[in-house]
Amino acid sequence: MTVPPDWMQPHAPIRVGISSCLLGQEVRWDGNHSRDAYVNGTLAACFEFVPVCPELAVGLGVPRPPIRLVSVGSGLPRALGVRDAALDPSEALRAYGRRMAVELNDLSGYILKRGSPSCGMERVKVYRPTGGTPALRGVGLYAEELLAARPELPVEEEGRLGDPVLRENFIERVYAYHRWRALLAAGLTPARLVAFHNRHKLALMAHGAEPARRLGRLVAEAGTGRLSELGPAYGRAFMEVLRRKATRRTHTNVLQHLQGYLKRVLDAEDKAELGEVIEAYRTGQVPLIVPVTLLNHHFRRHPHPYVAGQTYLQPHPRELMLRNGI
Repeated sequence: MTVPPDWMQPHAPIRVGISSCLLGQEVRWDGNHSRDAYVNGTLAACFEFVPVCPELAVGLGVPRPPIRLVSVGSGLPRALGVRDAALDPSEALRAYGRRMAVELNDLSGYILKRGSPSCGMERVKVYRPTGGTPALRGVGLYAEELLAARPELPVEEEGRLGDPVLRENFIERVYAYHRWRALLAAGLTPARLVAFHNRHKLALMAHGAEPARRLGRLVAEAGTGRLSELGPAYGRAFMEVLRRKATRRTHTNVLQHLQGYLKRVLDAEDKAELGEVIEAYRTGQVPLIVPVTLLNHHFRRHPHPYVAGQTYLQPHPRELMLRNGI
């Protein structure tokens, strides 16, 4: 059996940034927390969390006057005090976001607090100075700077992790980005870039055949002596492809592709069973873990070197796939 390279199974812990309140730390404006059971249970067993509370970090204290995003003129929303609009930590929050984007350069993901004027990733309430119904179009000021500086970083909100598809997408991206960072740490070479891409081909295919092909064309240029440009470009494009949501249709295409590698080694009964299970997944009768488990069973009995090198059938720990239920 071929031993996978170190970047395929990096030994370093998977460090994930997180809003401190989600871990149960009592840092919210009213002295409470927003402890999330899934984060502190399932994910805490796999990730090393790095807690950050930007409002506390910029000196607002606990407890503190609440803030909210307010649309001021034609400029960007500002974080102003709810009771006293003279309280304006906007620039401090933005500066802290830029600073943490640099300091926390070893993160493989980030989980933000939904709806927060500092940490919210999307659909944060933006108020008008004159009152009225707030618009759900804002981004927390700390989060906005973090996202702008680290567009390749897998980021999600704890509320969106309740969606099985979004949850699976986030976890897959965290593990993929962790492998990419391990590859960069090992030293990027044309051969290693090609090997990295080849091992993720089926995973990329599940997120869209054409985006995966475009990424393959980028890899084809790896031997042209432009690796210093191609490396960062590939990393950004790789993570962008994985950000696309995989669907039952695209997963089914990959499952059927894998089925083709077994057509000469399975008997008629096993072929029929595998086809039925893939069809049951396609029609929504069973989660993805069912055909994946059956395929892994057959490939253990009938190893194939190309399939053995792919991340698709084992993108992350099995217990996470079981919990995701997509």
